[in-house]
Amino acid sequence: MKIKALLALIATLFAFAAAPVFADDGVRRLALQVSDNDPGTMTKVLNVAANFSKGMLAAGHEYEIEIVAFNAGLHLYREDTSPVLERIQSFSSSVPNVTLSACGNTIKGMTKKAGGTAPVLIGDAHVVPAGVVRLMELNAAGWFVIRP
Repeated sequence: MKIKALLALIATLFAFAAAPVFADDGVRRLALQVSDNDPGTMTKVLNVAANFSKGMLAAGHEYEIEIVAFNAGLHLYREDTSPVLERIQSFSSSVPNVTLSACGNTIKGMTKKAGGTAPVLIGDAHVVPAGVVRLMELNAAGWFVIRP
């Protein structure tokens, strides 16, 4: 993504922060999809989450972020193959109110492909039954879902 497009995305997120598009409790909720094994995409997702967090904190808004990884995007959370391992390992402690969700279906597929050996995920990642279903649940609950 070019700088201009990334800046437009960030501006959209900040506009979302000021808009009255949130649940009745006033909490701004953002879900980010990661479904490909591209270091640039993973970096963008982490940047968007960090920038959204900074914007919410600066505006005094409560917020939640959930990053949902499935298909090849699950490599984001794998200790052996993540191209952004150091950053993702410290992400939950450096950016508050973030949940890292890993697709259980993808884990099953990777385990089968690896002869029964499950991929080792970072400690902060928690497994959801299906990544796409999780995104649909979040959307139905009023979360703003994007794929950077």
